[in-house]
Amino acid sequence: MGMRRHHSEVTDQHEIDRILNTATIGRLATTGLDGYPYVTPVNFVYYQGAIYFHSAPAGEKLDNIAKDPRVCFEVDIPLAYVDAGFDPERRPCKLHQFFHCVIIRGEASMVPDGSLKTAVLNALVAKHEPGVHLAPVTEDMPAYKACSVIGIRPDSITAKSDLAWNKTSDERLALAQYLRSRRGPGDIETLKAMGLDPDAL
Repeated sequence: MGMRRHHSEVTDQHEIDRILNTATIGRLATTGLDGYPYVTPVNFVYYQGAIYFHSAPAGEKLDNIAKDPRVCFEVDIPLAYVDAGFDPERRPCKLHQFFHCVIIRGEASMVPDGSLKTAVLNALVAKHEPGVHLAPVTEDMPAYKACSVIGIRPDSITAKSDLAWNKTSDERLALAQYLRSRRGPGDIETLKAMGLDPDAL
C-alpha cells in the first residue's frame, strides 16, 4: 500500500530497524469475534526480522488470532509538539506533533516452547532492562510454561517520520530555532532527527 505523504515516508531499512528497536510499546490490532477491531498495547521486541511479544496463555487477543491470524501492528515514537507559542497569530492549524512510526501487516502465530521462545524472552528482557544483569530465562522456570509468546511475520512494513520535510528551508530554520530555545520534551531529539546540530543554530 502506498503512502499519501511521500515526503514523510521512510524506506531505509536501518532507520526502520532503529525505530522498532527504540520503541518499547506497540499496538496490536486484531479482528474481534464480534467483528470489531480490537487494539491492545503490548511490550515487544523486534527479533530476526519479526515482531514478538509475550502474553498470558489465554485472552481476547489470542482468541482473535486463533480465528483470524491477520493482524496489524503499530509503533510510534512521539517527538516535539509544536505549540501555539511558535505562531504569533495563534492559529490552531499551526499546532503539530512530530513523530516516527512503523506499521506492520502480517500473520501472528504462537511460538512453541523451545529455543526460539527462549531466545525471544531473553531478547525482551534485554530490551526492556538494558544494562541490568539478570538471570537468563530458561525452559525450566515455572513462569516459562505460564506465558505464551506470539510472533508476527511481516507481509508489509511501512514507516513514516514527520519532521517538516515539506517545509521550506526558512520555515525549517525558524522551527528549529524555536525548538532549540524552548528545549521542551523531545525538542533536542527532534532537531537531531531533522539532521541539525542544536549547538550550531
